[in-house]
Amino acid sequence: MTRRLRAALFALLAAATFAGALFAADPAYTTSYDVPFTTAGGGELRIDIAQPAMGDGPFPAVLVIHGGAWHEGGREENHRYLAALARHGYVAASPQYRFCPKDTFPAQLEDVKAAVRFLRSNAKSLKVDPDRIAAMGFSAGGHLALLLGLTGPADGFDGPAAKGVPSARVEAVVDFYGPTDLTARYFSDTAKGFVACLTGAAAAEKPELAARASPITYVGTGDSPVLAFHGAKDDLVPPAQAFALMEKLSAAGVSGRFEFLLGAGHGFSGADWESAWKEALDFLDASLKKR
Repeated sequence: MTRRLRAALFALLAAATFAGALFAADPAYTTSYDVPFTTAGGGELRIDIAQPAMGDGPFPAVLVIHGGAWHEGGREENHRYLAALARHGYVAASPQYRFCPKDTFPAQLEDVKAAVRFLRSNAKSLKVDPDRIAAMGFSAGGHLALLLGLTGPADGFDGPAAKGVPSARVEAVVDFYGPTDLTARYFSDTAKGFVACLTGAAAAEKPELAARASPITYVGTGDSPVLAFHGAKDDLVPPAQAFALMEKLSAAGVSGRFEFLLGAGHGFSGADWESAWKEALDFLDASLKKR
């Protein structure tokens, strides 16, 4: 093959690759990844954002929090959810948060609260409606999403009140199989170890720390509506966790819905996931778009 022919083929391949990349791009949304949103634990924390490409907004927003038992995982795991939400008319963001055991609770909650404040502080440039922000999370991320919806300034996680600092409260919560009561004795040994990592001590030894990190502790009248999904065969976060929270929310008159998926374990896919995702979008639409 001559040098000229090789060069021509290389140019053709490069053009085809570039065209394929353009074709693969989704014109329905834009992304901004690796954006610094706060400083904590001696370093910058970053957030990934997807926005609807068309329209001036302001759009409702959803903070999507990854799982990983509070000690691993990453915001890139949520990119497919950010894309789906942006296509559906939401500004969607996935934040980094500090991990245990280096940083114990409430570091994780402080970080996701900072992410909500970031969305509100930059509402104009991000085309976000600051009065319509929800939280969604998976497993440990579901636990943090619940805490965003159930805690407020009186609970001691927001720091001293400061003029001009936006609220970290969210208007709705979608929880996928998140733990709700970290004091529970019926956790598996594996789950108890994760709780000890988060709080810095075993729940049996220091139940007050586990209670402080439990969403169920903060349920009260006027809390944000909750939609929760839980596998009936979840052996990591037992369904009793969801039932306990459901009873507390019901007693407090908080609106919402709990879906228990028969045969599903911790995390689920296929038809169960497709159904749950559709319900999640319907719930977010009812909670944020139809207000």
